[in-house]
Amino acid sequence: MTMTTVAPKERKKESYFREVQNELKKVTWTPKQELLYSTKAVILATFIFGFAIYIADLGIRGVLDGIGSIARFIFG
Repeated sequence: MTMTTVAPKERKKESYFREVQNELKKVTWTPKQELLYSTKAVILATFIFGFAIYIADLGIRGVLDGIGSIARFIFG
């Protein structure tokens, strides 16, 4: 008579994955259309904010270069 025993670690793994599977069944997933819309909105917002930061950086760099030029003109 052979008895197969499952190690306690194996039982814990099985129990864990069974619990994860049960929890995933309870999740309310976002509809595909809403997910696509949200993804597009995030990508668009990323580009818009990135462009705005780039423009602000150019403006700040221009002001600092102007101040540097004035300082070199005054102090040689």
